[in-house]
Amino acid sequence: MKNICITLVFVFLSSFAQGQTRSMSVSTPKSQNESTFLKGDNVVALGLGLGGTLYSGSGYSSKIPLISLSYERCVKDRLFDDKSSLGIGGIVGYTSSKWEYEGYGWKYSDIVIGVRGALHYAFVNKLDTYTGLMLGYDILSSKTIGEMHSEWDYSASTGGFVWAWYLGARYYFTDSFAGFAELGYGVSIINLGVAMKF
Repeated sequence: MKNICITLVFVFLSSFAQGQTRSMSVSTPKSQNESTFLKGDNVVALGLGLGGTLYSGSGYSSKIPLISLSYERCVKDRLFDDKSSLGIGGIVGYTSSKWEYEGYGWKYSDIVIGVRGALHYAFVNKLDTYTGLMLGYDILSSKTIGEMHSEWDYSASTGGFVWAWYLGARYYFTDSFAGFAELGYGVSIINLGVAMKF
């Protein structure tokens, strides 16, 4: 998991450097009310989830908050005016935690894979606000850690379909680099991170 996080950070730093180069090039300025998410735009975002009730009871330790990587493409702009657009994409998220008591316990892992669709509207210049739904599959697994009684020694996994509603916003510091925040129903209540548009 550590290697995956390092790789993701490296990819985003590389993309940020390329985005800075692009933002220095001469381009036609956008009008004050134009959408920040136009047909053909692609956005990749790396987020960190905060809050929620998953793995929050007593005895839990070494919790990894939800780390998510998402992709979205604008498939339709100017839905009902110049500030509205529609995006579709996907998301993958990972979180884990340990429950321990006197040297034994369980490690739990949770992977969410889903597709998302969102309606975007630019109320303010450089701010892309949106709301949408996610449909996906949740993969849960657990395994024992430490020395346990044989009757308690087990590993198990399960999965099921999940859905989530979310409300979010991206603020563009440059033409391609943004910070974002999402609030909604899911594994985490709040999701914060950075996004690159290309």
